[in-house]
Amino acid sequence: MGAFKALWVTEGENGAFAQQVVERQIADLPAGEVLVRVKYSSLNYKDALSASGNRGVTRKYPHTPGIDAAGVVEESSVAQFAAGDEVIVTGYDLGMNTPGGFGQYIRVPAAWLIKRPQGLSQRESMMLGTAGLTAALCVDKLERAGVTPASGPVLVTGATGGVGSIAVMLLAKLGYTVVASTGKPEQAEFLKQLGAQEIVDRAALAEGGERLLLKEQWAGAVDTVGGDILFNVVKSLQYGGSVAACGLTAGASFKATVMPFILRGVNLLGVDSVELPLAVKIAMWEKLAGAWKLDGLETLVREVGIDALPAEIRKILAGGQTGRVLVSLG
Repeated sequence: MGAFKALWVTEGENGAFAQQVVERQIADLPAGEVLVRVKYSSLNYKDALSASGNRGVTRKYPHTPGIDAAGVVEESSVAQFAAGDEVIVTGYDLGMNTPGGFGQYIRVPAAWLIKRPQGLSQRESMMLGTAGLTAALCVDKLERAGVTPASGPVLVTGATGGVGSIAVMLLAKLGYTVVASTGKPEQAEFLKQLGAQEIVDRAALAEGGERLLLKEQWAGAVDTVGGDILFNVVKSLQYGGSVAACGLTAGASFKATVMPFILRGVNLLGVDSVELPLAVKIAMWEKLAGAWKLDGLETLVREVGIDALPAEIRKILAGGQTGRVLVSLG
């Protein structure tokens, strides 16, 4: 049980970062209360940032990314987990500065772990991963803000990505009229199969940035891209509408005024899936395993092995990922 395979990201003398699959030793893992044999992980945009040297995600290299992991407890020094327990880890410091789920073993604090909920297999949990958890948190926040299927259409930006595609499926399952925005018009049929009733080109959402308000269109929105598109969505919300914001692929800043807030009473809701209390994560996973369980997840998932990760990382950084990438670690 000493050696295992892991993706290893290193920094070269010229400042370039390389990824390769290497053999590591369990003894090299950091101290922690629970040792987990990882069966599945998933590829997220944050993983690609870590794998390409983004210091805002990972401070020190060499490093093993992977913010998601599902597997089986091998060793535990705490009473709440025992060898053989099936567990899920998402967020906290996993895959950021702590060796992550792109290795066949992780050692982590018990406070990061939840037991696999009944109703989801390990494989299904990583089909969802952080993306599914984030999508569920966004929908939950919209519901809490009063957005219902009767309120009107709900927009999802970045709809072909991991969070976006699951948000489309979940909103459609719950009876919402879903409008999907994407810069990949060739994926329109894919989005309609997930449950979108209308497709909007991403470029259309970028128009009108100089205006203080835009035509009221959306009762709610799940925004995965950020940037000025996010505030154009805010300016397009119906009176009292809400947008749940969880991403920044289009940028971390935007030009804003108070006008939509004081004239239309709209809400900009921030969503974090990393540091939120474990009890909240458990509640969301129970929903995803129960009343919110999604049928047909296979339609948006591609399964790859650990050796395929370098190519998949290049693909997601280039904007070429559609749906979810499930990583099988054997």
